[in-house]
Amino acid sequence: MGNSMTNSRSGLAPFQVALAHMAKLTGYPAPQALPKRTAIHDLLDELFENAGLGSGENPLGQFIKPGQTVLLKPNWVMHKNKSSHGLDCLVTNASVVSAVLDYVLKASPGKVIVGDAPVQGCDFARLMQDGGYGPLQEHYRRIGAPVEWVDFRRTTLDRSKTVWKRATDLRGMDRYTLFDLASKSLLEPISNTADRFRVTVYNPDLMRERHARGKHQYLVAREIMEADVVINLPKLKTHAKAGITAALKNVVGINGNKEFLPHHSAGGAKRGGDCYPGDSRLKLAAEYFLDAANRRSGNANAAIRQFARVSSRLARVLGEDENLEGSWYGNDTIWRTCLDLNRILLYGREDGSLEKKPQRRVLTITDAVVCGQGDGPLAPIPKALGMLTLALNSAAADYVHAHLMGFDWTTVPVVKNAFSALANFSPIDVEVLLKGRALGQPWPEWNPVPFQAPAGWRGHCERKPPQEKEVATTNL
Repeated sequence: MGNSMTNSRSGLAPFQVALAHMAKLTGYPAPQALPKRTAIHDLLDELFENAGLGSGENPLGQFIKPGQTVLLKPNWVMHKNKSSHGLDCLVTNASVVSAVLDYVLKASPGKVIVGDAPVQGCDFARLMQDGGYGPLQEHYRRIGAPVEWVDFRRTTLDRSKTVWKRATDLRGMDRYTLFDLASKSLLEPISNTADRFRVTVYNPDLMRERHARGKHQYLVAREIMEADVVINLPKLKTHAKAGITAALKNVVGINGNKEFLPHHSAGGAKRGGDCYPGDSRLKLAAEYFLDAANRRSGNANAAIRQFARVSSRLARVLGEDENLEGSWYGNDTIWRTCLDLNRILLYGREDGSLEKKPQRRVLTITDAVVCGQGDGPLAPIPKALGMLTLALNSAAADYVHAHLMGFDWTTVPVVKNAFSALANFSPIDVEVLLKGRALGQPWPEWNPVPFQAPAGWRGHCERKPPQEKEVATTNL
């Protein structure tokens, strides 16, 4: 399957990824500089030019028609970086969203929605404030632009106190479309043990109601289904469970309730799960206590969770790693969930069915100005590339992103399997558009220092250095 909705006037084909680079751009404009024109606008202009969209007043007019509904999907995963390295390497920067919004509005859409479903523990108001989104919201409101800002979550979790407080049913079910991919889900081949599917700090019994043999349900924000054009705006980062998060993984945020999203399978690899390598009785005990805690609320949840912490700490004392959530290269679950949602994004209808042809235009503009490396997605450390990328096909986009990160794409399942699920071309066909040229493979090492991989992926996903010096040389 491929995205056949490419506009014939566009210079960008589904197997092509445009790249723009500004070497001196190692950070973002200060929030108080927004929403004025910034260096990000200049980089975006270069990106559109490289993509063959022209450098005119309305380059996105080739995709967006007057009066249409456009949805921008940034990465708003969390309000705070657990590594203490700030938001620049954690979430899609407000300056990137602002610049893209400015060009979207030039196409005269009828409605623009900026939305995402962060993790349940995200303080959305704080993210909007600390992330510099407040001035943007006020600016577009003041000029009368048809822009709405939406948190897609139905459930949030306040973890600021000893006893966690969960709020549910924050948005009505009428604002979502329920999909059941049934046997067509990519989770189906591993669903003989569907009762093992887990997502962090959620009741596993709720997930069993959504995923079983022949039943695989997702709850997608209706705003996605109602959009004529979706602009995916990921942050290029490493991801402890998926290896990388960019075009493909960012789509998980279109789903409203996390219990619809299997992220790993309980148990070690030797027991048929993918929560961690090998086997560990102490980790198995910790998983048992976490399940028991997640089935309860209030003081009971907090008390039982302490037993899980003790088991996990004892495992570390005895020399085992800290992985207890599928955070390693053997995770065989998360990539399937991710690609299921990418198929829904492209082919999903408002009635919950899948069509054979794409139902909306989807293009991805990736924020790779300051990226996240190390233990992403929640504790990344900065890696400045000064880049933006643009693609019509997410498989092609993340194939290029893996190269930019210095990773071997064949070791990252979400990228490796994306071509059979989302593309009608092969990886070798992917081209990079840069400075008026279409560059076939092999590509030069544009990023000479590879990203630091997440702990559970180190030594596995890094691309091996070539035996001979590459002939291809292209300056960015």
